[in-house]
Amino acid sequence: MSDPGNATKSWRKSTFCASETCVEVATDGDLVLMRDGKDTGQSPLGFDRAAWAQFVAEVKDGRYSSL
Repeated sequence: MSDPGNATKSWRKSTFCASETCVEVATDGDLVLMRDGKDTGQSPLGFDRAAWAQFVAEVKDGRYSSL
């Protein structure tokens, strides 16, 4: 990650998020980064684009709806 401080990233959260408790997502080259929206100073998790796309597809399919 070229910016471990996250200051220059364009972080986004879901339009369904109604508070600061949602995760935020940004890209950094070939990585998709995810961080805690209520504690943005923590280091984000990084995923390659294929893993992220699989995760998003599984969420949309309802795989994690029981969590």
